Parts: sequence; C-alpha cells; structure tokens
Amino acid sequence: MRSLLLALTTLCVVLGAYATYADEVLPRTAQLGPRPFYLLDQLEEGPLKEELVRCAQRRARYFSSDFSIGHRGAPLQFPEHTKEAYLAAARMGAGILECDVAVTNDGELVCRHSECDLHTTTNILLTDLAAQCEAPFQPAQFDANGELIEAASARCCTSDISLQEYKSLVGKMDAADSRAITPEQYLGGTADFRTDLYATGATLLSHIESIKLFQSLGRKMAPELKTYDEEKGILPYDVIRQKVIDDYRAAHVPAADVWVQPFNLPDVLYWVQHAPDFGEQAVYLEGRDPVDLVDNPPPLSEFADLVAQGINILAPPMSAMVTLDADADEILPSEYARRAREAGLGLIGWTIERSGRVNEDIVPSGGAFYYNTTVDALRNDGDILRTLDVLVQQVGIFGLFDDWPATTTFYANCKAIPQLQD
Repeated sequence: MRSLLLALTTLCVVLGAYATYADEVLPRTAQLGPRPFYLLDQLEEGPLKEELVRCAQRRARYFSSDFSIGHRGAPLQFPEHTKEAYLAAARMGAGILECDVAVTNDGELVCRHSECDLHTTTNILLTDLAAQCEAPFQPAQFDANGELIEAASARCCTSDISLQEYKSLVGKMDAADSRAITPEQYLGGTADFRTDLYATGATLLSHIESIKLFQSLGRKMAPELKTYDEEKGILPYDVIRQKVIDDYRAAHVPAADVWVQPFNLPDVLYWVQHAPDFGEQAVYLEGRDPVDLVDNPPPLSEFADLVAQGINILAPPMSAMVTLDADADEILPSEYARRAREAGLGLIGWTIERSGRVNEDIVPSGGAFYYNTTVDALRNDGDILRTLDVLVQQVGIFGLFDDWPATTTFYANCKAIPQLQD
C-alpha cells in the first residue's frame, strides 16, 4: 500500500509539473461558451457549415489565437475597456487585446474608446466629478404632447479629470437614454442585444495597468491612440505619441507583440520615423465611409503610397472590404480590398459582433455600418460566420477585432489559422 501511495504521489507531482509547463509553454485553452455554436446552428447548409460542424464534433479543446482580437475587451456583454471585459476576452481566446488610449488632465494615459465618453461608459454623472464635466447633464425636453424636442445630453472627458479621479469611477455598458430627465435615467439605454448582467463594479484601467494585465495573461497588445485636442494644453501631441511607446518599453514588451493603431496618418508616420521597431507593424485605421470606399475605391497608387511611407498594415471596417455579386446573394471581396492587397498591405478587419442580431438589428438598420455593403445578402445570425469566412479566405485578413472573441477563436481553431510570428 505504501509503495502504491508513493507511486501515486510521484505521478501527481509529474502531472502537476506538466500542467505548469503546459500553462507556460503550450497554448492556453479557451472557454467558448454557446455563442459560436449558436451561430453555427443558424448557418445555412453548405461546405462551410459541414466543415465547422465536423470541427465542433471532433475538438475537445480550443486554444487562444492571435487572429482573435478583443475589441475593447468583450463589450457585447461586459463594460468596454475594463478589467472584467479584458479578462472575459482572454478567457475566450483573444490572443491580442486592445486598450484605446486617451489622456487625463494630469497627462496620464488611460483606456477609453474616446476622450469624451465618460458620460456614457462610466458612472461619472452620479459622482461629485460631474461638476467637472465639459458639459453638465441636461435633461430631455418634451412638448405639450409628450413628444421629444431635445434629447438628454452630457459631455464628460478624461481630460476633465486626473488619473486618480478617473480611477475612482466605475465602468458601465456604453449607452445613454436620450429621453432621460435625471442622471440616473441617463445611464440606462443599453441595447437590447447587450446586457447589464455583468456591468456591476467594472474596473477602469490606466494604460500602464492594461499592459501589466495583458502581460499576466500572456496576451499581445493593440493600443489605439485616440484623437487628442492639443489646444487643451495638457501635453504636446508628440509627447503623447512617444509616451504610448515608452510605456511598452518600460514594461519590456517586445515591439513584435504590439500593434499600435491610430486613425491619424501623422501618428503612424511619427512611429515609423521615431520608433521604427514599433512602427514596422503600426496599424493605420481607415476612417472613411465604407460604402463610398466600395462604390468609389481609391486608386492603387494611394495604397502604394502608404507602403512607400513605411506603412505595412491597413485596418478598414469590415464593410469596406466586402461587396455583393450582381444577384445580391454572394459576398465577395471589394475592389478596395483587392487594391490594398495588391499594393502589399496586410489587412486587419473591424469589428464583428458589434451590430447585434441580423434580423432584429442589422437588417432593419440598413446594415448597421459593419454590414451596410452586404445587408441585402443577410438571412440570419449564421451569416456572421459566412462574412467572417469571406474576410479570411477571399479578402485575406490576418486578424479581426471582435466584440465577443469566442467566435473568432472558434473559427481560427477550426481553420488552423497560424499564430502571428513572435
């Protein structure tokens, strides 16, 4: 008996050592939950569905993937740019996580999608800091018949408060009730396809804190520098551009693990010139109207000029990269995407699973921005996977931002999309 116990103890030690090795060296497993398989159930019959069903039947585990980029974390159900949203995205296998970078009034960098969205993404209007907002809360106005004549409004910016004050706030789902007559009511308005179930006590992070969190999770990073109003006099723009890079260098994050992004072309060119190790894979975000880009694609020379300036990666919205055939049934690569690839640009797409349900939200809205060039071909939620497949297999994207990264993780595993080079 003693020898058996010794053998079992030895086995447990060996297995424990292997588990530690696996956690540190092997890809980490992902928790997908039911959503990718719900989308698969909705997908129309055909080769894609058959392939993904076979994958789902044979796979016992899924692993994190660099193809799967957590857009603001996992904001389909968690308050964006919060610790809780980032943890959810990492658990769903997002290999890259995004901190959008805004500036506080004491010159610190924090994770917010916009400099001035605190009134819709935090509880600031219910705190004493509401008095420091650029524009205080104004209740909705109605006429004698109860018709809305002026929507409720507020404007609160990271640049209105300090880092310490920012850290005292609590994150919420990005929403506002335009008919609100009190600040408490204004904090409502969450879209039907989202939820407030996980919006309790969400933790806001500074840029440096996000880096430490992502490092602890073994994830790569995609910071996006938001447009900054230099006239506010907090810091010169070049100082902020450099500060973003310096935060990664101070944390000893390899440049190969960072895809820094802006919509502002001079930002990319600054990093190409002044931080070439990071500039090599800086991502230039396309900000023009996707419908116009599909209908009137820029000439090949425009894309070639970006490459000539040292830009290697372009990130357009999904809808700029796809269009429909003459029968408005088949989803195809757009000429915009073809020319970008012909010029030698790598492509990353944004953002899948941000627009809600196909029949209840996307189609009635005319495409909800991310599907407005292919809306006529959409039948049900399964077409989210069909769109994803076209973006990968025909357009040739190598990464996709997702508001619920379990879906892109599932697809990347089933299609054996390789990890980005370390």
